[in-house]
Amino acid sequence: MRPTPRTVAAAVVTALLVLAGGALIRPAPPTLSTAERGDPQLLDRARPLFTDESRDLVSIVEIDEGTTATAHFGADDDTDYELGSISKAMTALLLADAIERGEVGEDTELGQILDMEGTPAAEVTLAELASHRSGMPYLPDRLPDRVGMGVLNFLALNPYIADTDTVIDQAAAASLEGRGEFTYSNLGFAVLGHAVAEAAGTDYPSLLRERLLKPLGMDDTTLPAGSSELPDDATSGNSDRGRTGVPWTVDGYAPMGGVRSTSADMELFARALLEGTAPGIQALEPRWDDGRGEEVGLGWFTLDLDGTDITWHNGIGRSFTSMILLDREAERAVVVLNNTGIDVDAEGLELIGEHS
Repeated sequence: MRPTPRTVAAAVVTALLVLAGGALIRPAPPTLSTAERGDPQLLDRARPLFTDESRDLVSIVEIDEGTTATAHFGADDDTDYELGSISKAMTALLLADAIERGEVGEDTELGQILDMEGTPAAEVTLAELASHRSGMPYLPDRLPDRVGMGVLNFLALNPYIADTDTVIDQAAAASLEGRGEFTYSNLGFAVLGHAVAEAAGTDYPSLLRERLLKPLGMDDTTLPAGSSELPDDATSGNSDRGRTGVPWTVDGYAPMGGVRSTSADMELFARALLEGTAPGIQALEPRWDDGRGEEVGLGWFTLDLDGTDITWHNGIGRSFTSMILLDREAERAVVVLNNTGIDVDAEGLELIGEHS
């Protein structure tokens, strides 16, 4: 739902109290945990990559021709992390799977599935949404939505509190600019996930569970719609200055960034992608220019790393970051999970590039 004036006012009061307390007790930037476990060689290779910036917990999975090595700093195989936009990569697989099932086509328009008649968004295709070529804005552009999300973001609270119906309304009200050109869109991927679920006759959390997580055995991967659905031992994230982050349990925005997972489950995910057994595997194939020197398929990006094609997606939130990289030809994968708000892109590329 859209934040009401009362909700925003309460958020302001809460934030002021937090800021007042912070003035008395200033947190220190986190440092990489010295509690290490995993493969000694991978630990030695990874350690220097993560010591120069604010870090806390880091988990790394490396798959090389069927052999898996892990490295954990302050964590273990079952530590859960917010995946952020790697959720989009999962939504893209669900779209490709739905196309294979004949439930939708790449050229199926939003208005054929969701009630958007007479709006610019009604004519947008699912493939355009999945490849960020729909013209949909990064976030909703209605003034009340922008103000509400902006205030919550400024106060370091969770800005993604809209429910499914509100996300659909936001997409229907969006003004599209540059359709056909690459413009990364959280809103576009959120409404895409709900459209695919609607076409399948279910809701997005059920679709993700039944068609992706269960088949791959990812039993510890979750999609909490609110903080009440988080377990008591859920991993806390941190800002780069050491403030404990508010969890991004994103409800209606779940298809673009709501998944939490563990390194053990992400190993299963990466293996299925390398082996080609993941549902909707065709989503990974590069097809369009993203305007930045890389290519994009249905949700997944491909870059040239010293002559090697690397298929990848990352996730960048306020308190967690993540990355999955695949060298499919060499059957190698790297997954990096981190509970601070500093991206792990360079580190992930360094690790995948060492043997590519």
